[in-house]
Amino acid sequence: MIAYTAYSAGGHLVSLATTRDFVTFTRLGPVTHPENRNAAVFPVRFDGRYAMLNRPATSQPIGEHIWLSFSPDLLHWGDHQIVLPCRKGGWWDANRIGLSPPPLLTDEGWLILYHGVRQTVAGGVYRLGLALLDTKDPRRVLRRTDEWVFGPKEAYERHGDVSDVVFPCGWVVEGDELRLYYGAADTSMALATAQLSEVLDWLRRCSPPA
Repeated sequence: MIAYTAYSAGGHLVSLATTRDFVTFTRLGPVTHPENRNAAVFPVRFDGRYAMLNRPATSQPIGEHIWLSFSPDLLHWGDHQIVLPCRKGGWWDANRIGLSPPPLLTDEGWLILYHGVRQTVAGGVYRLGLALLDTKDPRRVLRRTDEWVFGPKEAYERHGDVSDVVFPCGWVVEGDELRLYYGAADTSMALATAQLSEVLDWLRRCSPPA
């Protein structure tokens, strides 16, 4: 299952496609209204329903949050609810956040990597944080980091077509090594690695969300 951002006369929205070999694809078409992006469908069903994380935009000053939606057939989506709200004030993830790579199933729960954009006088700066969702009920947020864990530092991350951007596109686990593939300054692709056990241990020591 592939969730991707498509463009229409009314703005960007989420579309879905399926493939078995990444050679041929079946397009299911748009599944959200504009404006929506940063979506991923969980690789399992919950109580017989598909679940999708997504980030609808808004013109209101209430922030852009990560939402969770459910579907019986991948075409009709409902039961929309905020699962990970952005914070307010001086937080690194205030006002606008969005999912980065698809959720990763671990022994502790669904590992979520998300981006937050902090506006400065020089423009927006992208940073990344982590959250952990319940294995059987992704509506339950078990842990969420207060501090960001990854941000633009190197020259190729700070200078490019869009400066100060690190935007993860996908991740895989080989043994205990977590490999993160991400866009740097909207100009190049890069790779970062970490030990999954260390990531989960640190996240486990974070306080549960209020």
